[in-house]
Amino acid sequence: MIGLDIYAAHRRALIDYAERIVGSRAEAEDVVQDAWLHLRQALGRGVLRDPVPYLYRIVRNLAIDVQRRAWRQSRHLAEGGDAHLAEVPDDTPSPEAVVAAQAELHCVEQALASLPERQRIAIEMYRLGGFKLREIADRLSISVSLTHLLIAQGLAECHRQCRMDTQP
Repeated sequence: MIGLDIYAAHRRALIDYAERIVGSRAEAEDVVQDAWLHLRQALGRGVLRDPVPYLYRIVRNLAIDVQRRAWRQSRHLAEGGDAHLAEVPDDTPSPEAVVAAQAELHCVEQALASLPERQRIAIEMYRLGGFKLREIADRLSISVSLTHLLIAQGLAECHRQCRMDTQP
């Protein structure tokens, strides 16, 4: 491959050189890798007389670009560039909301348990299982209209019981 011997012979020194500019070995390795791509393109076009100084110059320029980018990012952050992140609402429920939801769930569980079995099954199939009224009616061997009535009355009873429990 064109220029690979030049790159291989100078790679370690180039990384050391770039590291002094960017301050990080990992970033220096990225810079040298990018420089290799530039060198390969230039050699492929046949425009280089002396590739080693060119390679060092490319490493220097790319390393300075990395430093400038890091400086701009740190300045942006220092100026409150990420202040809008503080305005993003936290979707984690508060402890009060968690306790309220647990209490409501407990109430609904108790209300469902107090319903007749066929009504409880119809509500569970409809609300928790996602079944259609026709499927529930077939499963319980009742009409669709009776299924609808069982569910509506059962949900109203659950609502009534839980509303009464939450009022002072």
